[in-house]
Amino acid sequence: MWLTPHLAGGGDWITQSAIDGKLVWTALPMLYVLRLVFGSVSYAAATPGGLFAPMVALGALAGLGCGDLAHVLSPTLAARTTPFVVVGMAAMFAGAVRAPLTGIILVTEMTNTPSLLLPLLSGSFAAMFVADAMGEAPIYQALRVRAAGEKR
Repeated sequence: MWLTPHLAGGGDWITQSAIDGKLVWTALPMLYVLRLVFGSVSYAAATPGGLFAPMVALGALAGLGCGDLAHVLSPTLAARTTPFVVVGMAAMFAGAVRAPLTGIILVTEMTNTPSLLLPLLSGSFAAMFVADAMGEAPIYQALRVRAAGEKR
């Protein structure tokens, strides 16, 4: 982080670069893992950074990876990766928080893409159902339980 400080923080530049298509697909796995690990360590250490922006940045990276893969498999059907990035952002939020409509509204307002309502609904509800099927608690509920256990 000392040499590349922009890798730290909320990840707004990652989200914007993913939407603009400025990230190289070969860097996506490394960037995703770095953000996941350092975001978790940062939150566990109680340093500033929050959960929302890093979560949305991870969703943007995952969406960009899916969009790049879809473009390789079918260039005519997946000509642009921007819709994949936007859906990835909302799906990551919906899967972690279990609030798909909130995620859809937030991402739609952030990106000004109301034309993607159906893909946003599909991706967000699919992410929520998968997370529920895995038996994981929503992130804020898990943090509340953890905080209550630490106070005792």
